[in-house]
Amino acid sequence: MTIFTKIIEREIPADIVYEDELALAFRDINPQAPTHILVIPKRPIARITDVEPDDEALLGHLITVCREIAEAEGVAESGFRLVVNNGRDGGQEVEHIHVHLLAGRRLSWPPG
Repeated sequence: MTIFTKIIEREIPADIVYEDELALAFRDINPQAPTHILVIPKRPIARITDVEPDDEALLGHLITVCREIAEAEGVAESGFRLVVNNGRDGGQEVEHIHVHLLAGRRLSWPPG
């Protein structure tokens, strides 16, 4: 069980900003931008490399949720970045797919 599963099951508190039957979104405890929200599926999928064709609608839903959150946070017009890390070398720290929504400042490119 990952820390994200514990957050979904309310075993660990989180600053939740969005929830529906498929997804949960909460503020990152170590923000890398003024707005840093993690959007996760409630059904755990460890990595992008574990995604199956049946997961396509769920992953699309996560992106739609990101747009809704960006609008609610007031960062949709100024811009935001979505990041999905995969595996150790990709920077993934929790084995549960999650989308980082980063905003609130000018983000540089390329990322670290």
